[in-house]
Amino acid sequence: QNSMILSAAIFITLLGLLGYLHFVKIDQESLLIIDSLGIQMTSSYASGKESTTFIEMGKVKDIVINEAIYMQKVIYYLCILLKDPVEPHGISQVVPVFQSAKPRLDCLIEVYRSCQEILAHQKATSASP
Repeated sequence: QNSMILSAAIFITLLGLLGYLHFVKIDQESLLIIDSLGIQMTSSYASGKESTTFIEMGKVKDIVINEAIYMQKVIYYLCILLKDPVEPHGISQVVPVFQSAKPRLDCLIEVYRSCQEILAHQKATSASP
């Protein structure tokens, strides 16, 4: 009977580990911005599964670096601000990018500058007839 309990415990542990690798453990995150289409965020899990989110460029108000206090330290993260369809100057949603990676501030600044260049180009081309 002890071996049966031990086998069940090992089996449950293996199932938990596989579930963790498939649904929780993010191996790689990427951000792709195409100024005429939108923003695609892709998360690749340790099991090989990929999760992709696409945001149309017409819904994007801005991209900012935000800060938060987490476990007695300040962390910085990149966020996409979405336009409020009812209030033209409002923000309907804040979408964090790179939730698992938590890159350093200097890396975030490089990504932020690239994003702002693309957004500025997109706004300039959409404003001109």
